[in-house]
Amino acid sequence: MLLNLILFVGTVLAMEWVAWFSHKYIMHGWGWAWHKSHHRPREGWFELNDLYGVVGAAISITLIWFGREDLGPTWWIGWGMTAYGAIYFIFHDGLVHRRWPFKWQPGEGYLKRLIQAHKIHHAGKGKDDCVSFGFLHARPLAELREEFKALRAEREAAQR
Repeated sequence: MLLNLILFVGTVLAMEWVAWFSHKYIMHGWGWAWHKSHHRPREGWFELNDLYGVVGAAISITLIWFGREDLGPTWWIGWGMTAYGAIYFIFHDGLVHRRWPFKWQPGEGYLKRLIQAHKIHHAGKGKDDCVSFGFLHARPLAELREEFKALRAEREAAQR
């Protein structure tokens, strides 16, 4: 049982790295065609970027399916991915982007820093001028602001 708990919690924690990597190198790389909808004003309930959530759900459902007989490692990893997806949905889509009625706004602390880091990320207008690609871990805001300013200055210099 301890191994199962480690697999579940470890997967939830590891998914932050997977989300960071996927966001930086896939969504802001070769997968920008889907993700750019997330960096533009949304029209309607859904955006093309939501397909990334569908892909993640399909992977976790498949892992759960293959582990259903013996509740083996794939079962716990699949549920860990599902838990991360639920956390992401509640906080990213609900709290940060207000995609569903979530009236509470944190005034200070960890959640406020996550929201501010995400806003700094969205201050970039294209796939190459964004910082802060994780979600549940945000570097210090001053560091992100400095990185964003440097990136913007670099882009402006390249356009001259």
